[in-house]
Amino acid sequence: MKKVLFVGESWSATLMEVKGFNSFLSSKYETGLGWIDKAIEKAGYEFVYMPNHIANDHFPFTLEELNEYSCIILSDVGADTLLIPSATFGVSKILPNRCQLLKEYVLGGGGLLMIGGYLTFNGVGAQGKWWATPVQDVLPVEILPYDDRMEHCEGVHAEVTLPDHPAFAGIEGEWPPVLGYNKSTIKPEAELAATVCGDPFIAFGSYGEGKSAVFSSDCSPHWAPPEFCNWKYYDVLFKNILDYIAK
Repeated sequence: MKKVLFVGESWSATLMEVKGFNSFLSSKYETGLGWIDKAIEKAGYEFVYMPNHIANDHFPFTLEELNEYSCIILSDVGADTLLIPSATFGVSKILPNRCQLLKEYVLGGGGLLMIGGYLTFNGVGAQGKWWATPVQDVLPVEILPYDDRMEHCEGVHAEVTLPDHPAFAGIEGEWPPVLGYNKSTIKPEAELAATVCGDPFIAFGSYGEGKSAVFSSDCSPHWAPPEFCNWKYYDVLFKNILDYIAK
């Protein structure tokens, strides 16, 4: 069975409650799983999950380890998570640049999918910072070097520009709305398969022996509302994308 390494889509939150004279803190850990993981498993792939706090130190440091996977998916994880492992930040240890390894992975035949969010592309406050890494070289879009979030609480719909593309096999009718996405610009050599508000929504590129793709909105709330996550073609769409780019 082909393996997919899914990185990110996790967070911890701390809440302060004030009740008159007294106050206290509470915390919680959450993930955006529940839809994308099921879609990947339903598509026949082995789903390997690496949340943000684990990826910081345990995302592969060698190309050999990366090549165990048919596809790597980055979802709501900032480039710093890979660029600043604990040993580098804490004791200045020199370690491989894992963003460079991702580029080499694609050039050697691997599949790479970047899903939008507050820390992929360039994200909230420009903290995603993927535009400044070698990963940019093997993506079908140019990431903008500033906060690229496009928030649409009214809901916006994707427009398919390549209806005969394999990514849309078996999908019919109007797509459900999304509530936001990361703005980018398409590269000349890329396949612009779908747009949203005139910007890239789904795009594909071939680099070396591998392929990459972007899905510029989220795969879970809040940008992907229940109407999108529970869409009858949600699983079909992500299966088609993986089948098209996975080695």
